[in-house]
Amino acid sequence: MDNKKKLNVPLAERMRPNSLKEFFGQEELISENSYLKKVIDTDSVSSMIFWGPPGSGKTTLASIIAKETKADFVGISAVNSGVKKLKEVVEMAKENKKERRQTILFIDEIHRWNKAQQDRLLPYIENGTLVLIGATTENPSFEVNSALLSRTRVFVLHKLKKEDIEKIIKRALNSREKGLDKNQIKIDDKTIKILAEISNGDARMALNVLEACAKQDKVIDVDLIKKVLQKSTLVYDKNGDEHYNIISALHKSMRGGDADASVYWLARMLEGGEDPIYIARRLVRFASEDIGLANNTALLLANATFDACQKLGIPECNVHLSQCVIYLAKSTKSIVAYKAYNRAVEDVKKFGNLSVPLHIRNASTSLMKELNYGKGYKYTPEEDSIAQEYLPEKLKGKKYV
Repeated sequence: MDNKKKLNVPLAERMRPNSLKEFFGQEELISENSYLKKVIDTDSVSSMIFWGPPGSGKTTLASIIAKETKADFVGISAVNSGVKKLKEVVEMAKENKKERRQTILFIDEIHRWNKAQQDRLLPYIENGTLVLIGATTENPSFEVNSALLSRTRVFVLHKLKKEDIEKIIKRALNSREKGLDKNQIKIDDKTIKILAEISNGDARMALNVLEACAKQDKVIDVDLIKKVLQKSTLVYDKNGDEHYNIISALHKSMRGGDADASVYWLARMLEGGEDPIYIARRLVRFASEDIGLANNTALLLANATFDACQKLGIPECNVHLSQCVIYLAKSTKSIVAYKAYNRAVEDVKKFGNLSVPLHIRNASTSLMKELNYGKGYKYTPEEDSIAQEYLPEKLKGKKYV
């Protein structure tokens, strides 16, 4: 590849592996005896979805399948393609089918297609007109239609290990044709390890930072990397799957009494740009759901923290959230109120609208009094109410608390 072309194509794209031998990471998916390796080798690829974080190799694996199979391969992005493009691909696939040639349609960020768009794929997957390979960073269980999901096999890709990122960086440095050519760039192993660490399992990010540094200076060190990055690059999508993973981690850490882990997950959310009001609202819920009657002060503090977040905003309210999270984590826990309500709900659903006992009904009119509303009611501050029943007849004696 000449230098002119190299300048026009990003390093991450130039270094995209052409075969499984050049692919680093995801060993459980592409090992010699794996399902994916076998279907690629035998050219018998069926519809599948790759689910994993950015830079984990989803598009690269689809590209390798394209190169190592005899099928016609069409790649589109769900961000800027829709039904019109799908119709074009389907027409091509129908012609290929007549000639007994398979068509693979790769849809990047398939979760961005709505239900109607995803539904358009179903008949063509069902009758074998085309094979779908979808890529998504979001949980397919929530973002992909169940009908489409049932016709595909989901492969989960994980964040690349630091060692995998190091290999990818070195491969880019060692390649004179497509990479940066290590003879022209000076970077030591320590700096490579640091770059791999801050890339957080994202190969594309590592190569983008490496390329940006190389354009600034032929000597790449930690200071240059920091200058290029300018700020920390936390992986936290406020609307994505990681959002729910981290709030779950915060909740479970507090429930488990681990104040240190709780503060860490709180910091991850706030530094990643989470709305403090969302966190504060969850803390108010936690104060009753997980602490409840064991410590009623927890709810008071959580409400005060919610108010502080509304009044102050970030970064001032961060310390209020930290104080509350630590307190909730260290507090004694009780789920009596939570379980009692859920048990009561079960009976509400099971028995429906059971009648209120006459003696505890409100007798606000003379007619109601004639109908015995309130008759026999014992005024508890003055009378012994031990024998008085407050539940409907069918639930007499039922215990929820």
